[in-house]
Amino acid sequence: MDAVQRHVVIVGGGIAGLAAAFFLRDAAVRVTVLEGGPRIGGKLAVSEVGGVAVDEGAEALLVTRPEGTGLIAAAGLEEQRVAPGTTTAAIWTRGALRALPRRQFMGVPSDLAELAASGVVSTEGVTRAGADLTLPATARDGDVSVAGYVAGRLGAEVVDRLVDPLLGGVYAGVASELSFEATLPALAAASRRYPSLAEAAGSLLPKEVPSGPRRPVFTTLADGLGTLPDVLAKASGADVRTGAMVRELARTPAGWRLTVGSAAEPEYVDADAVILAAPGRPAGRLLGSVAGAAAAALEEISYASMAIVALAYPAGAFGAGARGSGYLVPAVDGHAVKAVTFSTVKWPHLAASGMEVVRCSVGRIGEETLLQRADDELAGLAAAELAAATGVTGVPVDTRVTRWGGALPQYTVGHLARVARIRAAVAAQPGLAVCGAAYDGVGIPACVATARAAADQIAAYCTAEGPAGAAAADG
Repeated sequence: MDAVQRHVVIVGGGIAGLAAAFFLRDAAVRVTVLEGGPRIGGKLAVSEVGGVAVDEGAEALLVTRPEGTGLIAAAGLEEQRVAPGTTTAAIWTRGALRALPRRQFMGVPSDLAELAASGVVSTEGVTRAGADLTLPATARDGDVSVAGYVAGRLGAEVVDRLVDPLLGGVYAGVASELSFEATLPALAAASRRYPSLAEAAGSLLPKEVPSGPRRPVFTTLADGLGTLPDVLAKASGADVRTGAMVRELARTPAGWRLTVGSAAEPEYVDADAVILAAPGRPAGRLLGSVAGAAAAALEEISYASMAIVALAYPAGAFGAGARGSGYLVPAVDGHAVKAVTFSTVKWPHLAASGMEVVRCSVGRIGEETLLQRADDELAGLAAAELAAATGVTGVPVDTRVTRWGGALPQYTVGHLARVARIRAAVAAQPGLAVCGAAYDGVGIPACVATARAAADQIAAYCTAEGPAGAAAADG
């Protein structure tokens, strides 16, 4: 008699959960994805503003990591990939838009002459940064904050006006709290080989190419990255359910049981194996009764909220004001908008609409009061700051405000140790895995990498060690 096909349940229908389902498509398992919200995709979504389809969340992914581009190719979307029309960016600081130094690694400059020429930091700041070249090596025993280490080498102004805005654009966090080892692992490793942090940063940068265009670092899909989730869901062959909030996870003699829905009308779903692809704290609540150490560590990971304000202007409204792909804004300058992307400049295929679309990122950790403003207030604030930076005149013809509550996990000091505790506790529970942005990186490729690891782990478990079809029936 044939063995009953084993059942894998994935909790969370964001990019990590859907990627895990996709990676399990060729395994001899039945897959169910349970998403508590009304739609799948997590922080990936696309909608129109000014008649142009523009991403509401993540709008690009790194090509330097193969996980994201590999997933796109495997899903049959390779021909839809597009490259940016420009990769140059600026910093709006000290009263002007200033070119972001090319020879920098996440804001850490490797060429101090270029730093001085950019005007991003003051003359005093450049002088202080130069001390890095002669200071003795900085001893480091365990994890430290980004600001603590970088400011000690290059001075606080480099942190405030370069490193912090770049990290803020990724994590919506602050350099004084973020972990050097977790957020800048390559630089942290290089800093152990070089006494100078500027030299360590330079070792991670490609050598200057004498001529020819630079290879793009980012890519997207022609119709937006927000189209990827539906493609993955369909290609995975999984049973994908929305509005299916998982309230409890429990071990059974034959596998796992998940309690779904309201307390008044619970539904029970049995599984041979489970992948938790939910954000940190929801995942922690589910793990509370089965992996307490993991639940406690997940509870320590805080999340920042943010909003994306998209503004559409008539073609030509900016003149020369919208150059490059966009600009970043240091928190020390006191503005609400932390980053701006000139979408129809960065992605030329969007410019055929005859509109100019700009995406403004609003909200850093601790700025929840700002995000409580009404949509029209946030849009007006973003438009006013955009005008101050670029000189654009007139008002946008259309706006769109997308709020991402609790969207970005904060990799604070000690994050790597927390993740190690989580994984050790989860590994002690056969048939259980975790994936998502809470662990090894918030970008799409990093999330996909955790999904691949979780899917491979669960596929191997179901093949070699899984119970004999515990979840033959749900009920």
